[in-house]
Amino acid sequence: MERHIVHCDLDTFFVSVERLLNKDLAGKPVLVGGFSDRAVVASCSYEARQFGVHSAMPMRLARQLCPQAIVVRGDHDQYSKFSRMVTEIIEAYTPLVEKASIDEHYLDLTGMDKYFGCWKWAQELRQRIIKETHLPISFGLSVNKTVSKIATGEAKPCNERKIDQGTEKHFLGPLSIRKIPMVGDKTYMKLRNMGISQIRTLQEMEADTLHRVLGENGVSIWRKANGIDHAPVLPFHEQKSMSKEHTYESDTINMTDLNRTIAQMIDELSFELRQERKLTGCITLKIRYSNFETVTRQQKISFSCSEKVLLEQAKSLFTKLYSRRMLIRLIGVKFSELVTGAYQVDLFNDVAEDLSLMQAMDHIRLRYGKDSIKKGILLPHKEDDHVA
Repeated sequence: MERHIVHCDLDTFFVSVERLLNKDLAGKPVLVGGFSDRAVVASCSYEARQFGVHSAMPMRLARQLCPQAIVVRGDHDQYSKFSRMVTEIIEAYTPLVEKASIDEHYLDLTGMDKYFGCWKWAQELRQRIIKETHLPISFGLSVNKTVSKIATGEAKPCNERKIDQGTEKHFLGPLSIRKIPMVGDKTYMKLRNMGISQIRTLQEMEADTLHRVLGENGVSIWRKANGIDHAPVLPFHEQKSMSKEHTYESDTINMTDLNRTIAQMIDELSFELRQERKLTGCITLKIRYSNFETVTRQQKISFSCSEKVLLEQAKSLFTKLYSRRMLIRLIGVKFSELVTGAYQVDLFNDVAEDLSLMQAMDHIRLRYGKDSIKKGILLPHKEDDHVA
């Protein structure tokens, strides 16, 4: 049976939401991010991109490239609200949906063509999303996730693109190798140093050649360049949560120790999120008292993998939950509503140095082990031994 996979992507999502909230921003170059020079660009409009601005660029440089741009602080709560709104519309009409990130979805329409016609059905769904949310959205339809995602990129802004079965290689051939989802900056430079700029050249190469140069990733890139991708659409409700718990040897009300434990669990879980390229949209805190009574409290949050943001939420939940003032036996943290996506922490809450530090620490942990580096707040202090 021929597969029919749709990739949907909300165009310049953060900017589009801001324009819904402030009509005066329409048609103007807009930067979403912090106001200080140390901040980074979380999102930018197409008008700003014409000046060379892109996401994750230092705000100072973005302002130099596009001095007339309007800078908006941004509200990730609003972005999460609209993201969930779009997801609810899609899930109401689609049998199989994967929420790939805060602004992306994959839809598996396989088998629906005999009843509805997948192309017409996808077009109608797109118009329904635009009508109900007033957000611009693009989509691509093909036989697999990779080709559909690339087709969406070619359809933008606010348009649609269908790639018929058997024409995948012809569609991909003339495109830049940067269009392949797995090709980052380092891989791009390696391929460019080999004289490769178009996907067509990768199609003409042997998979073994790319394997020798890029390892296992080389084979994956070769397959994607040839329009081969058997990855399934993973239903949103099957996305696993991740959690950690800590049981104390002796029941405690040592607030310093309790806060350190929460910080340790958040640190480890945030690292796992980033390694799996996931974001969480809900955090749950659990407390088990000395009498074995267990209480939990959860909070839907802006999708994030930033430990700073998540720790603030966890501490807030603990403050609200810990009301009995009894000894605590166990404490736990769970992340749920996980979505997969690229690096999409709420950048307007971080400065460039924070992002660089987090990435550097992740790199050290990957190379030398997750316990090879820790923040000072996670280290026990000698005076803690004397706290009752």
